[in-house]
Amino acid sequence: MTQGAGLEATAGNTAATPRVPAYGASTPPGAVPPAPLPSVPGGHVPVPSGPSAPPVPVAHGRVPRGQSPAPAPAPAPASPAPAPSAPEPAPAAPAQAPPPREYTPTERLPIMGPGHTIPDTPLVPPQDRPTVAFTPVPEPEEGPLAEDEGPGPLYVVGDVHGYYDELREALAAEGLIDAKGNWSAGNTRLWFLGDFTDRGPDGIGVIDLVMQLSAEAAAAGGYCKALMGNHELLLLGAKRFGDTPVNSGAGTASFQAAWLLNGGQRSDMERLEDHHLQWMSRLDAMAEEDGHLLVHSDTTAYLEYGDSIEAVNDAVTEALQRGDADECWDMFRKFTKRFAFRDEDSGPLAARELLDAYGGQRIVHGHSPIPYLLGEVGSEDDEDGGAPVVEGPHVYADQLAVAMDGGVTMAGKLLVVQLPLDD
Repeated sequence: MTQGAGLEATAGNTAATPRVPAYGASTPPGAVPPAPLPSVPGGHVPVPSGPSAPPVPVAHGRVPRGQSPAPAPAPAPASPAPAPSAPEPAPAAPAQAPPPREYTPTERLPIMGPGHTIPDTPLVPPQDRPTVAFTPVPEPEEGPLAEDEGPGPLYVVGDVHGYYDELREALAAEGLIDAKGNWSAGNTRLWFLGDFTDRGPDGIGVIDLVMQLSAEAAAAGGYCKALMGNHELLLLGAKRFGDTPVNSGAGTASFQAAWLLNGGQRSDMERLEDHHLQWMSRLDAMAEEDGHLLVHSDTTAYLEYGDSIEAVNDAVTEALQRGDADECWDMFRKFTKRFAFRDEDSGPLAARELLDAYGGQRIVHGHSPIPYLLGEVGSEDDEDGGAPVVEGPHVYADQLAVAMDGGVTMAGKLLVVQLPLDD
């Protein structure tokens, strides 16, 4: 190929392209960048003179007649390839003329001063806009979203003692659970007064039901809570201490022996699991609801554990956590006492002492079966078929106390009632 041949195809483009400064070179401030190379008629491209760059004529790629092509220069000795360098920046695109003034590819937004707003320009014609009818949401009639309805009705349940079927029947009769045993009472408040196990056939089933209803009631905006009974203390002690001897006023005793003597069911012990133990050990000993002081036992022994409801509950929980067999036995023995409000003279005084200390206008308790409290049977375990049928709670001690243990273990009834009572 003749030296310089083929350059005429790009000569015009080369002439029109501005010279690009070498990579890394900079133009001093105020200096005028070099002008582009001029186009020369005849296809010659002027090249700066110098020993290393002689002019090369280009004439449409042909060699003059009678002349031989110039010999190609000898190749230079091979040298190591230079390290790759960063690519040179692309030449700046030629400046474009501004569009005509009337050309508006997008609508120009006006510049507003303070206090002004841009007018709302509808993007969709009014006739093409979809319409949505908003339906007002009615206020909830029940459940956790009903903010202004206040607390729900208050119910209490007496001693259950493992009578699972009777419990479900009594709760369903009051509309608190449905046919499947699930909570159906919305924001109702339900309190169990303790003694879930012993004597009856399915104490663990009773505990499982109470725990289930506690979760379901909370989800529905109500609650289901339970108090610590003396039989919960007895079952916890039998599980934890077994036959370990404890100091008793009648001599040496053990939780295991006392549990069996008071109706402990081996089937309950076999089914007792850690979550049952944890649940029982955290139960409160007393509570106050709507002027009712709720306790399990009809005793004033609560006064020995604190001068407020919170103090008593903390003292009982802490004693169980310490795990001392003698201390737990002493607590069980005190909460097994009964009949503190039965005497016509001293009963109302004892009830008033408890109410003055912890608040409320009336004590509601379990523990002592109503037939036993009234002297109609000789003991708590009396199962004589001639015992009177219990129809409802027993109000006594000058209207200051309400007994709720209907004596389901004898010829009685498992009581579920709404408070306050219609005296």
